Amino acid sequence: MTTILRNPNSSRSEGGDPNIVIDERKRKRRLSNRESARRSRMRKQKQLKDLNNEINTLQTANKNIIETITIKEEACVKTEAEKQIMRAQTMELTERLQFMSSIVENAKEVSGLSAEIPDPLLTPWPIPHPI
Repeated sequence: MTTILRNPNSSRSEGGDPNIVIDERKRKRRLSNRESARRSRMRKQKQLKDLNNEINTLQTANKNIIETITIKEEACVKTEAEKQIMRAQTMELTERLQFMSSIVENAKEVSGLSAEIPDPLLTPWPIPHPI
């Protein structure tokens, strides 16, 4: 059993068939649904495009961060190697200084000099002060 909805203003006063009015309403509703579906698809496409753009932006930023980290790690390794070299040089120079000091001490004992030989490495350099 089909129920026909009638518009009280249109069916009798217009003199038209009530089925035509219902068909017109169905047609308008279908058009409205199609337009709504089209807008929904457009929104989804825009959202997908925006998400793809964000993915590309984040991947580029991630790549830049990884490159920066790699550069910093290489600089850290290089600095650590230089630090080790400087430590070895410091130890070598300290041993040389001790050896030279022992030679000076032996020379003092042999020659009987009581005068002290100044060691410029043990006294700090004077820092110039502006007047």
